Amino acid sequence: MEKMPASARNLEGFINGKCNDDSSEMDNFRHHVDDIFQKVDKLEQRVNEVEKFFLNINKKQLTSSRGSSAGKDKDKKRNIPSIRKQQQDASHREAAAAKRMQELMRQFGTILRQISQHSLAHPFLHPVDVESLGLDDYYEVIEKPMDFSTIKNQMEAKDGTGYKHVREICADVRLVFKNAMKYNDEKDRVHKMAKTLLGKFEEKWMKLLPKVMEEEKRREEEETQAKLDMQLAQEAAHAKMARDISNELFEVDMRLEELREMVVQKCRKVSTEEKRNLGADLTQLSPEDLTRALEIVAQSNPGFQARAEEVDLDIDALSESTLWRLMIFVKDALEVGKKNAAGTGDNGIKDKQNNHVNGKKRKKEISNAIIKTAKKKSKKPS
Repeated sequence: MEKMPASARNLEGFINGKCNDDSSEMDNFRHHVDDIFQKVDKLEQRVNEVEKFFLNINKKQLTSSRGSSAGKDKDKKRNIPSIRKQQQDASHREAAAAKRMQELMRQFGTILRQISQHSLAHPFLHPVDVESLGLDDYYEVIEKPMDFSTIKNQMEAKDGTGYKHVREICADVRLVFKNAMKYNDEKDRVHKMAKTLLGKFEEKWMKLLPKVMEEEKRREEEETQAKLDMQLAQEAAHAKMARDISNELFEVDMRLEELREMVVQKCRKVSTEEKRNLGADLTQLSPEDLTRALEIVAQSNPGFQARAEEVDLDIDALSESTLWRLMIFVKDALEVGKKNAAGTGDNGIKDKQNNHVNGKKRKKEISNAIIKTAKKKSKKPS
């Protein structure tokens, strides 16, 4: 979004010396200007938010497949819940998923109980007593010791440190047996016991695995759909924000128009000398600013062709409103041009020269038209 024009920001200071002095009306004017500045600042923040959002959306769409894009277009036809409603649904969905996972973990507990009650399970029920058994190198070989009692305690934990997924328990059960097989030689009795129980465990796990996979697929589909719905809801919310911003910008334009008319009504008439200076200043504008100045003339003169190949600009024929608008615009444009020229280093010289060459012909034609019209006026008898 464009910032507040410099002409609007400098308008108050400009009319202090050009308009009839009325402190109460000036205070009222300042109040209106301050309100507009505050509103524009807020609008600019919201515009930046909308632009950033849609830029991120465009980047994601570039990396997405055609299939997902087609699915997204299909989902747009559905009635997408609001962001707040989706947040509430997400909370309920997570609670339901956690409950289903608890049921799977309960069923896994049955498997664990059956394995731990096996006649070969006694070496694995509790942590390895390294000191009593004289296993001095145990912790050098085994990185993460594990046993059934530790697994059971973590399954029953109520402080949030317990298992979140049944696969986590499965991995620890396997670790119990793999640790024993890793530390003990293949001919060792404990190694053989661990290998036997691991085989029995895998058989029982394979019976529960389809349910686990079904739950994982369900959760993945729910999360994918939830993310898509949230994105669509955010797009709709930001699209509405963009429409609201557009309406508010229109209101700001209307208020600026009212302020401009108020200023013109309070300003004295432009003198002959000021008109002559205005004509001279117009010839000093850059091609871009000169075109914008002519567009200001065209706004109050529908028959004036600002972008015609030849223009005939009669400053004396312009209305007071147009003259004041031109004076304000030209004054600010020249000030900005001076600042830019002072701040431009060697890197900007070539670009500046190129822009100058490209607009030189157009600027010369318009400047000549202004001078030509002025000469015509001077030849007329007073």
